[in-house]
Formats: sequence, C-alpha cells, structure tokens
Amino acid sequence: MFISHLLGNITCSIIKPDAVKKGYIIPILLHIYRYRFHLIALKMKKFTEKEYKTFYKEHQNKPFFMSLVRFMSSGPVVSMILKKKNAVKDFRTIIGHTDPKISKKGTIRNLYASSIESNAIHGSDNDENAIKECEFIFNHEEIFIDMKNHNL
Repeated sequence: MFISHLLGNITCSIIKPDAVKKGYIIPILLHIYRYRFHLIALKMKKFTEKEYKTFYKEHQNKPFFMSLVRFMSSGPVVSMILKKKNAVKDFRTIIGHTDPKISKKGTIRNLYASSIESNAIHGSDNDENAIKECEFIFNHEEIFIDMKNHNL
C-alpha cells in the first residue's frame, strides 16, 4: 500500500458518467476546491465492466450491483484523489446523500445529480476503502504530493 501513510487524510472520488456527459466536471471541481480539498491525482478514463466488478465487489450480492456496473462503465469518468484532514468525512458531507431528492441544498448531488443511480459523484465511505480505491485507480507515479509542504 503505497499511500497508506495518508490514511485519514485522503479520499477517492469519481465524477460519474452522467455528470461527465452533462458537462459538470468543472463546476464539481470548483465546488470541491471551495471546501479546501487538495487535488493530488486526477485522470479521465472509461473503465470496463470487469474493472468495475472488481472496484464494487463488496456490493456483488446486492440487487443493484449489475446496474451500477453497467452505469459506471457506460462512459468516461473523472477519478481523483483528494487530500485534507478528515477527508472522507468532510467529502461525504459536501457530496450529500445518495438520493439527490433528499440531499441537503448546495451539496454536489443536490446540484448535479438526477437520481439515486445517476447521482453525479462517488466518494469513499471510510478511510480504509479510500486507500483501496485510490490504489485501484491510480499507480504511485500518478499521485503527486509535495513532501516539502506536506501540510494537510
């Protein structure tokens, strides 16, 4: 685990295919920036169903699993690693509830999502999963941390 030393201070986020298709990449990035998250990795890619089956394997026995895999592999996504103290908790707050209809006003999902499935953005649900997800998507050469100014 090449970024495990950042446990608690990073989260993985994915701007989902629906938000990418609608042109919401920049507004979502600006929203994240306003909350003082530091971007340490970023990539746009279209992942395969096989890759998403691995990424979401903890949900493989749930009824929504294949629908989620098909949706996520339907187009390109923008994946990122965000750094900040208490990154997972703070990021989950700014993205809002999975259901945009009940998500707090001003959250990313309230502003840019259209349904529970097409909910614009993924955020890690805990610190350990943040590390796993980041390392699944990015290799160490794609992560840039200023070690001289390693302030969080």
